[in-house]
Amino acid sequence: MFLKKSGGVDWILVCLGNPGDQYENTRHNVGFMVADEVADRARIPIQKLKYKALTNTTQLGGQKVLIMKPITYMNLSGEAVRQAVDFYKVPADHVLVVSDDTALAVGRLRIRKGGSAGGHNGLKNIIQHLGTDQFPRVRLGVGEKPHPDYDLADWVLGKFQGEDKKAIDAAVKKAADAIECILSDGLDRGMNRYNG
Repeated sequence: MFLKKSGGVDWILVCLGNPGDQYENTRHNVGFMVADEVADRARIPIQKLKYKALTNTTQLGGQKVLIMKPITYMNLSGEAVRQAVDFYKVPADHVLVVSDDTALAVGRLRIRKGGSAGGHNGLKNIIQHLGTDQFPRVRLGVGEKPHPDYDLADWVLGKFQGEDKKAIDAAVKKAADAIECILSDGLDRGMNRYNG
């Protein structure tokens, strides 16, 4: 008996953040903000609890995509990704990860095909669980901490204010556009168009 592969997905979109109200709209949660923007556009909720994440599937850029908001906390994000990858048998180069980046100015986007975690614990854990750093990512700039002595954890768990809030709201929309471009036209096209 052959089962039609109707339940499969072409891509897994992993949007990183921390669960819980206290983390909402913090620098570390821009991934969740992007997930919500993508879901709003698709008119779907991201609320099915599967693979240690809040999930839903939708069509994006002509591809069937599983959207994930891991609820493992940032530094264990790889556990959620691994479960979904194992279930759907999706190759690492079809796991698109959205994360914050303190090395980029607020609101800047950087799309990469792979590479190191750059000190980001969520990316580090995903690399560890996938056994490769060759998966595409969309990084959103949240700005550097104001001075060297400032605690990085305090910085990434702080909320956006004033001009930064405006910049990040615009960047979240731009990131959702970039994701759609990557899925419909490919990574190179997305990089050419959105890497500022």
